Amino acid sequence: MTTSPTPDKSPRTDRRVLRTREALRGALLGLMVERGWDAIDIQSLCERANIGRSTFYLHFPNKEELLKGSFGDLRTALRDQAKQTAPESPDQLAFVGGLIEHVHQQQLVFRAMLGRRSGHYVQDRFRELLVDLVEEERPVGARRSWHAHAVSNYLGGALFQLLTWWLGASRPQRPQEIEALFHELSRPVLLRSRAGQ
Repeated sequence: MTTSPTPDKSPRTDRRVLRTREALRGALLGLMVERGWDAIDIQSLCERANIGRSTFYLHFPNKEELLKGSFGDLRTALRDQAKQTAPESPDQLAFVGGLIEHVHQQQLVFRAMLGRRSGHYVQDRFRELLVDLVEEERPVGARRSWHAHAVSNYLGGALFQLLTWWLGASRPQRPQEIEALFHELSRPVLLRSRAGQ
């Protein structure tokens, strides 16, 4: 009786997978800036990442899942950063400063993602990411009521709109000013929401 070989779980294999996925994410972001979401196809992603189509499909079934994976990486990075830099007070969301700084550093990408050429799919996934990040900062033991979900959607939507406005402003403000403005505007909602939970 023969047994099939077990998959190679060596660090070398993991690094290859990581490099391939990183190349695909870089290709996706670059093409979004150049062409917009709707004009991106699998072939152009593969050409930009210098991989074959079969390799693409080993990692992702479609470009939508590639985008979700990219947003998942962003979520993880923001969550990790938020854990290290706890908010100054309970009326602030810890991930907001890191997100705003990231958007500032990657302005071209975020203009492409939040602008007209990105399409509703990309904008909806980004808005969902923001709502999820707000939800994750709900205090431990807080009730999961319709009110709490409505507040998370309200704050995530407000942050989405503020970022969209900021990226399109003719005289953009510094990241610190945008963060301070968001905290100022969201403070009453957060305090009331957390007091009622």
